Amino acid sequence: MDYRTLGRTGVKVSPLCLGTMMFGVWGNQDHDDSIRIINRAVDAGINFFDTADIYSFGESEEIVGKALATLDRDNIVLATKVHGSMGKDPNTGGNSRRWIIAECENSLRRLGTDYIDLYQIHRPEYGTDIDETLGALTDLVRAGKVRYIGCSTFPAYEIVQSHWVAERRGRERFATEQPPYSILTRGIEADVLPVCQEYGMGVIPWSPLAGGWLSGTFGEGKDNTSRRSAMRPERYDLSVDTNRRKLQIVTALAELADQTGLTLIELALAFVAEHPAVTAPIIGPRTMEHLESQLSAAEVILSTDVLDRIDELVPPGTMVDPVDSDFNPQALTDPNLRRRRR
Repeated sequence: MDYRTLGRTGVKVSPLCLGTMMFGVWGNQDHDDSIRIINRAVDAGINFFDTADIYSFGESEEIVGKALATLDRDNIVLATKVHGSMGKDPNTGGNSRRWIIAECENSLRRLGTDYIDLYQIHRPEYGTDIDETLGALTDLVRAGKVRYIGCSTFPAYEIVQSHWVAERRGRERFATEQPPYSILTRGIEADVLPVCQEYGMGVIPWSPLAGGWLSGTFGEGKDNTSRRSAMRPERYDLSVDTNRRKLQIVTALAELADQTGLTLIELALAFVAEHPAVTAPIIGPRTMEHLESQLSAAEVILSTDVLDRIDELVPPGTMVDPVDSDFNPQALTDPNLRRRRR
């Protein structure tokens, strides 16, 4: 694999990042099998892992930790995330200093390591000062427990705000952003990706296969057995107009891939990796078969003609279904923020 630099950190990472959300109760519950998948990824040249505390409520981190114990830790760039609620207590989640410091210790224990290469804030949190969050992350970096910090699914204006605050308050800056990005979810091309380029941030997109839509296993007459479809069936219900539109696009993309001599998976992953702002798309295999079907994408380069055809099917900067951004600003979800008090 040709390794890429993660933003301006100087750290070299593989062009595919191994996501581990599907390891544990949310997906593959066989720890030994999950570890075999991780080891196969390493053998193929992947040195970049991404997990999160919330994935299977810590079990994913534990599986990654077991795998790390069989590997040379110094050769792995390890990323995890914090934010999601890990318990009934109202303070076991979010972006406060109190929780970030405590949960970092928990993640280190589950991962069986004494440092995290990239510690990311999983989602923005309204009502928590970004300086509070950056201050806690900065202290973790200075304590040697974290090497770099990043954000995930942050809107462009919040990324800008974070850099503004970091500069003026002497905090560590977000070195990376982890947004949703695929052929079907191109909204970030309009703002998030240009902002990341402006600030020299690495970009590690999640769901480059659009929640399985671009895996080649879902469509008319096919039995969708993905775990994501079981968790969010409304996003795959073909009685919904936007889902029928997705199916039309996916069918056309499959034909394009076939004409190009690629699988739909290779086409989809290569498209995401093609954007100059992107460092490495995150792949999220649940089985060894899933992993093997995705590894070859690291060597694929799409021609201009193919990219032009994709643009015709899904114009740049557009979302086939806006809900796939997976984040709604509170300014939209809370009516009180849009209406004057009487």
